[in-house]
Amino acid sequence: MRALFAQSKVQDIMPLPDPHSQPEFYDSVPMKRLLAWAVDAVVTGIACLIILPFTLFTAIFILPLLFLVVGFMYRTVTLANGSATWGMRLFAIELRLPDGAPLTLGTAFAHTLGYTISCAMAPLQLISMVLMATTARGQGLTDQVLGTVMINRRSTSM
Repeated sequence: MRALFAQSKVQDIMPLPDPHSQPEFYDSVPMKRLLAWAVDAVVTGIACLIILPFTLFTAIFILPLLFLVVGFMYRTVTLANGSATWGMRLFAIELRLPDGAPLTLGTAFAHTLGYTISCAMAPLQLISMVLMATTARGQGLTDQVLGTVMINRRSTSM
């Protein structure tokens, strides 16, 4: 189990930026997160539409479940491979572990599970949204539990 949460490549690990001394890493992140969520919902919807004919359209009867499963897989895989979904990459934000490392497969799965549970329960999602808007690091409920932080992507040009 510990291997699932193991650190990634050493060169990717930099300490998390302090929100008070380096606020540029947290500027506009809640809005970018919302926009990224919308993009990811569209990507998931398109993937479901592509899958639908392969089920001879019978999946239309379980479309919400299909959307949930496809979204869960999409989110877990993309977070594990780059700490960001395609929507997050589009808006130049990424999730990081408490030590600044990118997400591993285990933490990507745990984050997606927490996100899915909070989406399924409106009070949890509301609490998460309030936390994102009011905490210094903009962490949602799942972020608070796992210690993950959404930041603006570090510039790779130097």
